[in-house]
Amino acid sequence: MDEGEQAVGIEAELRAEFDRSERREMAVFNALPYVLLAVSTLLTLLQPLWDGPVPVAAVLGLAAAAALWVLFFHTLHPEWHRNRPVMALYYAGLTVLAGALVAIAPFFGLFAFGGYPQAFVYLSGRWRYAGVAATATISAVAYLGGLESAAGGAWWEWLAVWAVNVVLAAVFFHFADLTHLRNAEQRRALAALHEANRELEAALEENAGLHAQLLVQARRAGVLDERQRMAREIHDTVAQGLAGIVTQLQAAERSLDAASSPHRRVTNAIDLARESLTEARRTVHAVQPSLLAEARLPDAIDDLARRWARVNHVDVVVTTTGDARPLDPGIEVALLRTAQEALANVAKHAQARRAGLTLSYMDDVVTLDVRDDGAGFEPAALRGAGSAEGGFGLAGMRQRVRRLAGRLDIESEPGNGTAISATVPAIPPGGGDRSVRDDGVAPAAGDQPAVDRDGDHEGDRQGSRQGNRQ
Repeated sequence: MDEGEQAVGIEAELRAEFDRSERREMAVFNALPYVLLAVSTLLTLLQPLWDGPVPVAAVLGLAAAAALWVLFFHTLHPEWHRNRPVMALYYAGLTVLAGALVAIAPFFGLFAFGGYPQAFVYLSGRWRYAGVAATATISAVAYLGGLESAAGGAWWEWLAVWAVNVVLAAVFFHFADLTHLRNAEQRRALAALHEANRELEAALEENAGLHAQLLVQARRAGVLDERQRMAREIHDTVAQGLAGIVTQLQAAERSLDAASSPHRRVTNAIDLARESLTEARRTVHAVQPSLLAEARLPDAIDDLARRWARVNHVDVVVTTTGDARPLDPGIEVALLRTAQEALANVAKHAQARRAGLTLSYMDDVVTLDVRDDGAGFEPAALRGAGSAEGGFGLAGMRQRVRRLAGRLDIESEPGNGTAISATVPAIPPGGGDRSVRDDGVAPAAGDQPAVDRDGDHEGDRQGSRQGNRQ
């Protein structure tokens, strides 16, 4: 249960308790005059059993008049209770009837006692204490045994009883007034709590709306991230494979006029096409690369290098150092794609005779080094050509590695070959966050594909023109 629900629950509890207490008090207050009148009448009618006779007709007549008076003002017309002049008239008539009954039979002092709470509820200000004094006077007469006994006794006795009644009633009214003020304060506190809860509910609804908006924005960002991830996957798999197919077919086309048979090149093109098709299907289903599906990372890189060497006729040496161990799938995918992209660039641009790949497992990092003895290039000049750090392929490698909190270093010089080094954390399986487990790639929103070293080469343009001619 959250804070808003707790606050609402506390408010409801307090209101329910306050309402129950108020209903109990009102039930007692409404029934008290009738109960006291009934008890007083019964005791008066039984008085002949131990004392002299009583005027039964007068007693019953005045008791009925008092009951009707209370019924009319107190019970049947509750809307009059807030009308002070009307209720002052009611209290005055009630006091007169109570005094007349006490004058006949002192047992009606019990009924007169009910005037105290009614004076507190129906009168206000000084009139409240005037009502207390009148009720105390009638009660003092009843305590002394009736009007005749009070008149026959010493005046100071009646005065003492009256004074005690007035003091006790005043004290009672003081504490009752304090209780009334406390109840009013509780009512105001409950009203303030209700208003605070209403504002809290409005704030919670607003927060729920903001949360929904954040979910929509997160979904849109996830869709954009997935689209860019798929673009990089297709670039690293299908696009490179198709580029190799085009190269092989072009070589086969040129060799048709030569003495050698094009059979081997066509076979290589078919193999590349099949691998690209398989890899494309795996990319669509968002699973890890086929090379990692059934092999560990060193074996996958070794298999990748052997197939690349067989197709491109370049000697490749693969070396693994350190304790080879399983890594988070996102780490292995990033390293494998980096090796694949680096070898693709060697085949397309380096004109190398030898290449080497070294996979180094250290305590907290893993490093992949790809070297060749090819033509090399000038990294600064390539970056200054206006592309995003040298092209889509290099930018993709760099972003893959950076997403994993790693580093990609490129060293190259015209005529002296190229060395690419990717260093990433050695995260064990299950140790990475969700973004790493996906594929290790999350390019920033707004990244635009740049012109790659391998993205628009002369062989592709020639293949396109050849296809148009056919």
